Amino acid sequence: MAYRRTERVLQHLAARHEAIIAAAQAIAAEEGLGAVQIVPVAERAGIAAGTVYRYFPAKTDLVGALIESVSAREIAAFRAAADAAPGPLSALAAGLVAFAARALRHRRLAWAVSGEPVDAAVDGLRLAARKALAAEIETRVRAAVAGGHLPEQNAGVAATALVGLMLEGLIGPLAPSADAGMARANVQTITLLALRALGVVDARARGLVVQTAVPAEDAA
Repeated sequence: MAYRRTERVLQHLAARHEAIIAAAQAIAAEEGLGAVQIVPVAERAGIAAGTVYRYFPAKTDLVGALIESVSAREIAAFRAAADAAPGPLSALAAGLVAFAARALRHRRLAWAVSGEPVDAAVDGLRLAARKALAAEIETRVRAAVAGGHLPEQNAGVAATALVGLMLEGLIGPLAPSADAGMARANVQTITLLALRALGVVDARARGLVVQTAVPAEDAA
């Protein structure tokens, strides 16, 4: 019986933790990362501010958990799309398309957790998320090189450059605004540019982009 009570308590704690993160994410998606404060998050989650502090003693802890949660979800989506593709080069293209489409669909949130100007302490948290994305892309680039689909290159440098390309080109301050009608075209443009930069000949790159459909839920 004691074990069952402990299990229920752990489930309750985990559910409350997720509710706090979900509230923080909703606020970040609507108002930006600067609006993610303990009291508003508590109000959105329907709990006391003191409860949030028990899970996250400082705002930085909460922001870090939010960034980690969003990053893990986006990398999982990248990996799932890539794993469903038939070969290493199409896997890379599919992963890039999935990431780009989701970033555009959730542009405010993506910018909030990746580049919105806030306090310096957040930059280190974001760096870990960008490194994780770069590592996932690097794995796919290495596989495509090993399979003879890409020319020999420094996969780590290439992956890092692609992270910058996608974030700045899709959601950064210089990125063009994109309504639902333009989102698909922007995703395809960024993916095509990335494949060309990696050394895919233009005809092949265009074919991959055309064959890799933008997920319907992310194209709107």
